[in-house]
Amino acid sequence: MPPGIANAAFARDQNRIPIMQNGLASTDTQTLVGNNTTVTVPIFGITGTVLVNALYGVVTTVLGANNTAAYFRLNDAAAQSSITASSGTALSAAAVGSMLVKKDLASAALTLLTSAQERVSEPTTLETLYFSPFLVQQKTAGVATNIEFVYTTTDTPTSGVIQFYLGWIPLTSTSSVASL
Repeated sequence: MPPGIANAAFARDQNRIPIMQNGLASTDTQTLVGNNTTVTVPIFGITGTVLVNALYGVVTTVLGANNTAAYFRLNDAAAQSSITASSGTALSAAAVGSMLVKKDLASAALTLLTSAQERVSEPTTLETLYFSPFLVQQKTAGVATNIEFVYTTTDTPTSGVIQFYLGWIPLTSTSSVASL
């Protein structure tokens, strides 16, 4: 099977018709278990070069009372690049159904759309897309290069579950994304 196809698929609507707007879809579910520390959670492994059209998470189990400074980054073990601002966003006690969204440039914090109240969220300027697309590239020589979710907690320990989603398009013949 061609690279990039084996570990992802198009999302489908209720009629089983492929939804292709964001490209291939990969998901990864992570349980937050940090204990009074900053935690780095690898969520997607990148091979080759990938255009990311959507990166977001949905809270599936309420998050602990103190989860702060949450952000996304790219890490090849020697260098890290911000996908959202490393100053982060507070996610404390985020309710089930809340969303964490990368919708702006890397210099902006990720957006928390809490399900604790109704919500309208749209692009901040006149962009035509809600999500802010970006390109990620694996470090040469097959070095593990991961999209990571980073958060800080003072809970001992914290709790909660987030299901992460990545909409992506392969840009090279070796491009793929693996859920970690």
